[in-house]
Amino acid sequence: MFCRAAPAFAGQAGARALTSGESIYRAGCAGCHGPDGKGAPDTTVGFEKPATFPDFTDCSGTTPELDVDWRATIHEGGHGRGFSPIMPSFAEELTAAQIDAVIKHLRGFCRDTAWPRGELNLPRPLNTEKAFPEDETVITTAVSAHAAPDVTHELVYEHRYGARNQLEISVPFASLHDPSGAVQRGVGDIGVGMKRVLFASANSIVSAQGEVIFPTGSKSDGLGNGVTVFEAFASYGQMLPSNMFLQVQAGTEQPWSTQDVSRAVFNRIALGKSFRQELGFGRLWSPMLELLTDRELATGAKTNLDLVPQFQVTLNRRQHLRINLGWQVPVNNTVGRSRQVVFYLLWDWFDGGLLDGWK
Repeated sequence: MFCRAAPAFAGQAGARALTSGESIYRAGCAGCHGPDGKGAPDTTVGFEKPATFPDFTDCSGTTPELDVDWRATIHEGGHGRGFSPIMPSFAEELTAAQIDAVIKHLRGFCRDTAWPRGELNLPRPLNTEKAFPEDETVITTAVSAHAAPDVTHELVYEHRYGARNQLEISVPFASLHDPSGAVQRGVGDIGVGMKRVLFASANSIVSAQGEVIFPTGSKSDGLGNGVTVFEAFASYGQMLPSNMFLQVQAGTEQPWSTQDVSRAVFNRIALGKSFRQELGFGRLWSPMLELLTDRELATGAKTNLDLVPQFQVTLNRRQHLRINLGWQVPVNNTVGRSRQVVFYLLWDWFDGGLLDGWK
């Protein structure tokens, strides 16, 4: 993300004498990144720019990134987040306060305030839909804990459009046991949805999403509902003190026909806390606890309640590949509702390919 033209600072003493983010940037960064943040001309930098070389005025490329990731790259060099080693470490030249000052200056290159800050991209729970618009692909697997376990998968593709919009496509597929013990395998009901951020501040974000779930799965094999379902929900994310966070999702499912499928409402709440290794620059661990409730809007229906303890962990230096492992436990109405081991693999493809950022 960053680089340094030689010479940059006139020694450590010269660097430590600079106090404003702008003066630090002009002395140590502008030689490669340009005085306007768009990057200096190729003829003046003295090296071939890597594909990840940033334009800090491009809000779509900079706002999704967290301050801690920029801080790690400045302190540790490009290697700190799996980027080009052309970007050296400034750990000896700059204090923590100076690094924060230059990050604040860099943030000023994006002039469009409609883009939510990357810190609002909170760790993804297993069930609760996030409010932040994503560029991700996630595959989630749930294995029921009984003698002949059913296995369900869901592949979710999320693509961000502009500052506040996201397209989502979900494709479920499963291996299920019917009453005779035979295994039915196939694709379930495919969903297509659109998310829109309604509000974003420094510490909180609110979004709304509508989704159409098409009856592409076989109802007779237990792989689908046999009817189109419209789903609508709101999502809320809140940053809390001490690296804690809260996420809430509430919505409804409205089938095209209620002859065989009932209308339903649901609510999901996730509370978590993040821990970073290596003085805050290393691997990210995020234990979470989800509370899930759902209820069909039919006579005699009961509210189902589940608890899902889980933890997410980053896999590589760039932290754009993550796994989450949890245990979903029904609290009430346990007849016919098995405990499940649930896990996912998340790829934030906006930050690079599957093989990028490991070393």
